[in-house]
Amino acid sequence: MRTVELGDFTVGDGYRPRIMGVLNMSPSSGWKPSMHAEVEDAARFAEDELIGEGADIVDIGLQSANIKYDVLPAEKELERLDKAVAVIDEIGDDAVFSIETRYADVAEEALTRGFDIVNDVAGFADPRMREVCEDYDVPNIKMASPPDPQNPGAVISMEETFAALERGGFTDKTILDPSFGKWTPEKTFADDRERFRRLREFRAFNRPILTATNREDFLGDIAGRMENEDQLPVSLAAATMEVERGAHIIRTHDVAETRDVALVAHALGSDRLVDDDTVRVVEYTDISRREAEKQLAMRGGDDASAASGVSLSFVAEGLEQRDIDALESVCVEYDVPLAPSESAGVFLSGSVAVLTQVADEISGTSDNLTELAGSIRRAATKYADR
Repeated sequence: MRTVELGDFTVGDGYRPRIMGVLNMSPSSGWKPSMHAEVEDAARFAEDELIGEGADIVDIGLQSANIKYDVLPAEKELERLDKAVAVIDEIGDDAVFSIETRYADVAEEALTRGFDIVNDVAGFADPRMREVCEDYDVPNIKMASPPDPQNPGAVISMEETFAALERGGFTDKTILDPSFGKWTPEKTFADDRERFRRLREFRAFNRPILTATNREDFLGDIAGRMENEDQLPVSLAAATMEVERGAHIIRTHDVAETRDVALVAHALGSDRLVDDDTVRVVEYTDISRREAEKQLAMRGGDDASAASGVSLSFVAEGLEQRDIDALESVCVEYDVPLAPSESAGVFLSGSVAVLTQVADEISGTSDNLTELAGSIRRAATKYADR
């Protein structure tokens, strides 16, 4: 999986989950405690209750994206940007700062004035957004969204969501947001729960994942907690599962509590990074047949349906082309699904018994493949002990 550098830390498999705290600098917000429209108040909140409580990233919004509010034009966001910049100037370098916007003009101005990340709630609907992020070579968060800045996040089915993320492509530093929440009246709690259950499938994009389910009603409904003020426990329960299912950044209004549960979930959950030497090997734990098939299909694998016997799955990065060719030859012999890619990492998947045989075959053929073989054997042993 690709990793993305954010300031002094790295986001991706093998690294601890990061916490994004929310600061809304507009006079309207879906969660009032995060709303601080004046510079002094906003800076104090960001420093004490976000950064001070463990936020790695401060996400600053200049208008509410809640569907109950009218969409403001880029000019209004630009008017409010001065105050957001003043907050950054007052705080200094204690955190990484993200600008939440749907407009390329706002993103570009923010990047020239101290922001580090673009959080695009409209998923590159503005045709210049990807270009701006590439020109400034910055990390960017792409939320699943239709190609219309007026309707961010308005995708319902998993098929729509995957198509929305693919639309407009990515930069080398794109992080994906699957778009949880009530972004359109037609979306139901059941839609969000299905998205949550299938969260691991977004790993097929080979990019870090951000989740934003904090104090969402689709969680509160499960426990009969429909007031936002009562939804912290259900939010924390979800955050632990998000980390286990592959989320690398958790966006939250409750920084201290979310940080703690994310660290515990990461420490006690499955260690996906098997090895990080010459070849970086990541085990895709708890993978379903559907996810394996999606991984193979999105990486150009020849036979996505071949994933029926999946027990172990890996992505190996850093293999040379000659290694990939040799691995592919062995995988064909053993009927092991493989999606070879020098740039995105080689994905291979199969049963413990068969992958152990593949490991035996490739061991000794080159230093890189011997290293990969060792990773497969160690994971197979761990799997047998579960």
